[in-house]
Amino acid sequence: MTPEERLARDEASPALVRLHRALSRLGSVVTLMNTGAHPDDEQSGLLAWLRFGRGMRVVVACSTRGEGGQNVLGPERGGALGLLRTREMEEAARILDCDIAWLGFGPQDPVHDFGFSKDGDDTFARWGEDRIVERLVRAYRRNRPDIVLPTFLDVPGQHGHHRAMTRAAETAVARAADPAAYPHHMDEGLTPWTVTKLYLPAWPGGGGTYDDEVPPPEATLTERATGRDPATGADFARIGEWSRRRHASQGMGRWHDEAQMAWPLHLCGGDAEAQITDGLPVSLRDLADLLPAAANDLSAAGEAIDSAGAAFPDPDAILAALAQADAALDRAARAIAGDTEARAAHGHRIAVKRRDVQTAMVEASGLDPRLDITDGPLAPGGSALLTLRTAAPFAAVSGMTVTPVLPQGVSARPETSGEAATFALSARDDAPFTPQFAATWSATGGNAPIHVRLDCALAGRQVSTLLDPATPAAVAPAAPFEAEPADFLHLRAAPPAPFAFRYGGAISPGETDLPEGWTLTLEDGAARLTPAADLSPGLTRIVPRVQGRPAMRRSVSHYPHIGRLAYDEDAALRILSLDLALPEDTRIGWIGGGSDRTDLWIRRMGLDVTTLDRIAQDTDLSAYTTLVIGVVALAARPDVLAHVARLHDFVRAGGALVTLYQRPDQGWDPDSVPPLPLTIGTPSLRWRVTDEAAPVTVLKPDHPILTTPNAIGPADWEGWDKERGLYFAAAWDDAYVPLLSMHDRGEAPLTGALVSARIGAGRHTHVSLVLHHQLERMVPGAFRLLANILRPER
Repeated sequence: MTPEERLARDEASPALVRLHRALSRLGSVVTLMNTGAHPDDEQSGLLAWLRFGRGMRVVVACSTRGEGGQNVLGPERGGALGLLRTREMEEAARILDCDIAWLGFGPQDPVHDFGFSKDGDDTFARWGEDRIVERLVRAYRRNRPDIVLPTFLDVPGQHGHHRAMTRAAETAVARAADPAAYPHHMDEGLTPWTVTKLYLPAWPGGGGTYDDEVPPPEATLTERATGRDPATGADFARIGEWSRRRHASQGMGRWHDEAQMAWPLHLCGGDAEAQITDGLPVSLRDLADLLPAAANDLSAAGEAIDSAGAAFPDPDAILAALAQADAALDRAARAIAGDTEARAAHGHRIAVKRRDVQTAMVEASGLDPRLDITDGPLAPGGSALLTLRTAAPFAAVSGMTVTPVLPQGVSARPETSGEAATFALSARDDAPFTPQFAATWSATGGNAPIHVRLDCALAGRQVSTLLDPATPAAVAPAAPFEAEPADFLHLRAAPPAPFAFRYGGAISPGETDLPEGWTLTLEDGAARLTPAADLSPGLTRIVPRVQGRPAMRRSVSHYPHIGRLAYDEDAALRILSLDLALPEDTRIGWIGGGSDRTDLWIRRMGLDVTTLDRIAQDTDLSAYTTLVIGVVALAARPDVLAHVARLHDFVRAGGALVTLYQRPDQGWDPDSVPPLPLTIGTPSLRWRVTDEAAPVTVLKPDHPILTTPNAIGPADWEGWDKERGLYFAAAWDDAYVPLLSMHDRGEAPLTGALVSARIGAGRHTHVSLVLHHQLERMVPGAFRLLANILRPER
């Protein structure tokens, strides 16, 4: 996090707002869990109301990191995108003051975002139904929600990931209460838990993407927001959009003149209700009625919390009242310690309130603790400095102790300082790299791989809180291995030659496993990878090694809403040997605008590519034989939309225009953008083929795109990853010719995956196949088909 970003976050979180937020956690003992499949699935406006309007504890359970989705911000894909969207979800949760229970752990975990599916069974086939249910049961038992609310319905026409999560949420409710289900949880200190209420949304999931085939269930309750958030004066739907704006890679966050104030819900197996908390203990006073042994103490704690709220913003009065609340909650916990049944049903409520009370006490104290990690990086064998500062003189704070919480292989040595608590951190040479995808995130802190527990005496009470550093640090490679390029194409028409690349970071050639007959030589940052003379077709993957570990490659990004992002993965060198003929006399103009790297792969194929960052009136389009508009690029290229007439002239004069898939709601006007009318189908779920192995029928086998310079055959459709395509064309001018037919299981054939029209002396080809993803996965058929699509018409 840069100093400017740190200042911006500090400015956006004034001390009085933080204190009010901390106090507002204390009024309810209810926990609600909202379940979804991806970061940004949360029902943000409703959660803002329940958290700030009703004071509930809110937890978002999310099954994936969104690594299979799109990215309108930049080039991050796969694991790097998953890490970006994880950070966005955490920042969104910070706005909602809620917790996160992650159920999937990145692209190497079976539970990951593999793009799209149309039913829950297909999703479960990849995730493992019992696996995701078990993880949800663990989340229920750990967080003990009274209410579970999936964001989506399990109905045809809805995203298969959403359907699977809703079905898993329902299954997990029964299993979480069953002591015989997943008994190994008990070894983790968890116990069975009964969810009191399971709601489903009573609103449809239609729109530009989904199209529910059946109506939603009847509403048994309409949860209505009243008033505004006292701390900010904003309505709750607007706070929800503040949160959604953090999902910037997905283009989220909207301004609404009319705020949503009501959400219809369906109580599974229940009758009509007046409000969502009917039948639940809401306050500490309600809890007192259920726990006679602790009734007086719980009532006293409730009164003290009320007094603290009434005293706002007087910090001394708040602190004194909260100290009374903490003492009463301590007595209440001890009063039920011997009652196994009472402790199992309600002990967590008292524990959560004590944590929240002590967090509020630290806010009211004016300590304003700030934690920093400097002098890194903290690599194996490396060191860093951990420093905690407070607004009050450090030595004057009564009973203060600071305890670092460290990952495996890291130690901390306290250093003397009168102004701060300082620790010298050291990582062993064999310290394992810190996992990049954590299991939980808490609004009250303790999330970073390295954080501290602060204990101190406030108003006569010993209190604790967890603090995260402004910029998180973890054990990671000190000098990641970088190779440029790291991916190579070998066209089998030529004999294999050494692959040359520049490299940075450490590498141990003697430790690197090479195929028989291959050699790797290094000299002053230059490397030569020489293949065997009989290089066979297919993909060869080589992972260099450093000091006994696989070398790691680092992708670094920086965005103001999340700060610096560094994703480490195996630094594989990939070599694809394939039969590929290239079109001749091709000069390509690339019009990109997102995470699509098709231009990079076209260059690696050996074709001439010029990046057109801006189309202006004086841009000479005639210098190119082929213009390619990248995936969903129109959303970020108003300059292109301003000059579509010139693109049409380019085609009629003999140019080849290629449009890779575009969203119908992001710049694609079916009557003005393409040279002739072409409509992209909506909702998009109906106009995509999610089975990457779906059979492909060639409709025009003699068409030049399927014959020249490469004869496209059945083998070119093998080995595809994630899906065949999306945002298929649904209708088009008679000049367009559909070349392929494909469909998912049980559905009617779709013919809009690849359509091409001869227009004047040129051609427009619209490609809804996910070619860009296949290129990243080095699928041979994608390169062969792309070479044909790029072929000049002149």
